[in-house]
Amino acid sequence: MTQPDKDAAGGIATAAAGWPDVEQLFGVRGEPSRCWCRFFALAGTDFAATPPADRKAMLKNRFDGGAPAPGVLAYRDGTPVGWCAVEPRQCYPRILRSQVLKAAGPDIAGPAIASHASHEESPGAPSVWSVSCFVVSPAHRRSGVAAALLRAAVGHAKAHGATVVEGYPVDAAKRPKAGAPDLYHGTLGLFLDAGFELVSGAVPGRAVVRLRVGPPSSG
Repeated sequence: MTQPDKDAAGGIATAAAGWPDVEQLFGVRGEPSRCWCRFFALAGTDFAATPPADRKAMLKNRFDGGAPAPGVLAYRDGTPVGWCAVEPRQCYPRILRSQVLKAAGPDIAGPAIASHASHEESPGAPSVWSVSCFVVSPAHRRSGVAAALLRAAVGHAKAHGATVVEGYPVDAAKRPKAGAPDLYHGTLGLFLDAGFELVSGAVPGRAVVRLRVGPPSSG
């Protein structure tokens, strides 16, 4: 397992995720143990048609192929207490097809995505990584875990070649009744506090935010 880095807040340590600790955190009850963070990886009706056991196997496979870990973990006293999924945007077909991204326009979505012509990234586009999901153990919510995870996710993406890190948070000011099941994207305030810039609020209550972590593409 990657050695966790100590975070300044609340005795939290973070590290690139390892499968055994993800499996421990997600457990056997609750939405994480049913979704296995595959909602954005399975477009259309594919998610509903895929049993939870198969979703779990799909996520495990992301750790077995030699690619960077598909997320980061937060720890307290050596126990995993939070997860943040972060991967290149093209790993998430549902995000590429989402109205939240398309409504942001071609400068953000890329002309091919915004025009519905293709779901591939545009040639010469910056290497965009997406922060798609947070899971925080109920006993550790509102204690700095999500903020530590987001910092770690940005560092993980940058270390593996990202030039832009993107998120799709809920704007709690416009959706004040949003509960925990709606907030797995993270909140707009969380991202803004981490230095992200709001680049689209075209879909009410949902934002697209970005943080540049590398030089602009020369393509």
